[in-house]
Amino acid sequence: MAKIEILVGTTQGGTEYVADDMAAQLTNLGHQITIHLSPNLTDLDLNSLWIIVCSTHGAGDLPDNIDPFYQQLISTNEDLSSLKYALCAIGDSSYDTFCQGPEKIISQLDLLHAEAIVNKIQVDVQMDPVPEDAALAWLSEWQTDIK
Repeated sequence: MAKIEILVGTTQGGTEYVADDMAAQLTNLGHQITIHLSPNLTDLDLNSLWIIVCSTHGAGDLPDNIDPFYQQLISTNEDLSSLKYALCAIGDSSYDTFCQGPEKIISQLDLLHAEAIVNKIQVDVQMDPVPEDAALAWLSEWQTDIK
């Protein structure tokens, strides 16, 4: 089964619950999961699948716990063409910066030639007050494709 790194960007801890539920679902399928609450580029396996589970903070910013990782991505020129990732963005559509924080990470990954393996999901807590449900449904749609 696959090695999967779940990178969490959270301000108040809610996104961490989503990541925990995703990890449990993927573990039940036999995958090897590591959750990173303070992701560091040097600690991550570039040959594993990265699932980025991240909220937006403030005016379209990244949560404080994942911003240093984003700064590492900006400062590297490493070729990440072997890297596969998926994005689960969580936000509140009543803000005009809905889910914009995680887009910064994705833009940088794309510049470094990483590849999204599935269309991202943007979970709106206005529509899905239990974001875990929407995230797990999204994961269920493509989890059998993980190798």
